[in-house]
Amino acid sequence: MQNRVFFPQSALDQWLIGGAVDLRGTELTIIGEARRYQLAEAVHVVREVTGSEDANDLVGRVKSKVFLQEFGAELLENSMILGDNAYDVEPGWLGAPIGTFDEHVASVDRAAARASGPDFDGDEPKTDEDLLARFLLRTLK
Repeated sequence: MQNRVFFPQSALDQWLIGGAVDLRGTELTIIGEARRYQLAEAVHVVREVTGSEDANDLVGRVKSKVFLQEFGAELLENSMILGDNAYDVEPGWLGAPIGTFDEHVASVDRAAARASGPDFDGDEPKTDEDLLARFLLRTLK
């Protein structure tokens, strides 16, 4: 199964303002790497707030908005109601890398992005996870 990553809306807003990412439709590009992700609207379920048991086993999970709505959830900003449960959620986007990491590393777009961007310290990232970790360390301050 392909790895997916959750991009919180608050972080995405910060990256867009700072010019670290580009967003076109449902495609996100990390500019300094030219790594692209296909996005779907999602939420991170933070906590159940009524004090009831989390009968749906959602706390700590990231689910697409479409899935939750098909499941019967009602979402409004940072809140979600599903049956007798109410949850605090963090809105954002679920991203799936476009192409394999090896294809990305070999791409002309990546070479151009790295040539025109800031110098990167240390070894080359070896995985998508490594790439994202380095990106987060540089951008989330």
